[in-house]
Amino acid sequence: MGKREYLGQLELMVLLAVVRPSSQKAYGVSIARDITRISRRQVALASVYAALERLEKKGFVVSSLGEPLVERGGKARTYFRPTSAGIQEARQTQATLMRLSGDLSTLKGQPA
Repeated sequence: MGKREYLGQLELMVLLAVVRPSSQKAYGVSIARDITRISRRQVALASVYAALERLEKKGFVVSSLGEPLVERGGKARTYFRPTSAGIQEARQTQATLMRLSGDLSTLKGQPA
């Protein structure tokens, strides 16, 4: 069995934000907004870009340059989409987290 690299929490959140069906045109700012809105936690844009870079190196996302935008001073956005390996990783990680968290309901009312 080969060595497996596990995703960090932010990497997983970024990957899930890219994998979401509503994220067909995912770019750094939109990913950060989605994570902040859904998790109710602030995330630094630089951290999102660092996570995207790591995910791209691992083969879980690919990037492409969009058209230059007037509102960005002629700069193009970099868009990210999941690879099949990224989708598989997201599914496997979600399934593992669901299995691991299955017994948490028995802890109701117990101190942390």
